Parts: sequence; C-alpha cells; structure tokens
Amino acid sequence: MKNLALSLAAALLPLSVAAADEPAREARALGVESSIVFPSDSSIRNWRADDGRGVWIQDRRGDWYYGAFAGYCRDIDFAHTIGVETRGAARLDRFSAIIVRGERCPLASFVTSAPPPSKRDKSEDIMGENPAAN
Repeated sequence: MKNLALSLAAALLPLSVAAADEPAREARALGVESSIVFPSDSSIRNWRADDGRGVWIQDRRGDWYYGAFAGYCRDIDFAHTIGVETRGAARLDRFSAIIVRGERCPLASFVTSAPPPSKRDKSEDIMGENPAAN
C-alpha cells in the first residue's frame, strides 16, 4: 500500500510542476471596444440587463462585456431570453443589435467590462444615493 501511495505521488508530481509553470492569465483592459465572434448558445454563457440602458454579456471564457444601447430597451429587464442580430458579420460588436420580445435594441458600444454589480451592491448604491430614505 505504501508503494502504491509513493508511485501515485511520483506520477502526480510532474502535473503539479506543469501547473505551477503555467503563466497567470493577464488582466484585460476594461472599457476597450471589443467583440464576441460567432455569438451563439455555446459562445455566450450568461447575460444580465442594466435597467434598459445596456446589457452585460459573459463569453464562454468567463470574460464580461458591456453593450450600451443606442436608446432605451424597455423589455430587457423582464426578458428570459435575448437574441443577437449581427447583420451577417458573425460577431457581436457595437454594430449589432439585441432582440428582446421582437424589439430590436441597437448597440452604441460594446466594451470589455468588469462583472455586473451584484444585487446587494446595487441596493447599497440606491440606499447611498438617498440618505433620507434610510
């Protein structure tokens, strides 16, 4: 049994060294115009509405982007699904539109972003804006 444990440890040692040698992922610059190539169910992992002003979209690698709408997109806060209109370009960028319940919401920009604020952060921001309401 002791030999089995030693041989298993010896077999796993190169894997741990290889993982230690792997360079850390560099931080991306935020606020840079960007795109997601071939937007689909497999390349978009998650999304979250921003009160009709925009939408955060997470790609399959876990990176977040923020698309600001050219106008107000009224139904996005209540939508369960969204569509992406790329007009044949096969990428989601500032020239695309988000389709919500049949309404076309064109994007004005599509930039790299930090993750969307949590509901807790949003409620703290709201409470901080109006101290008289506390």
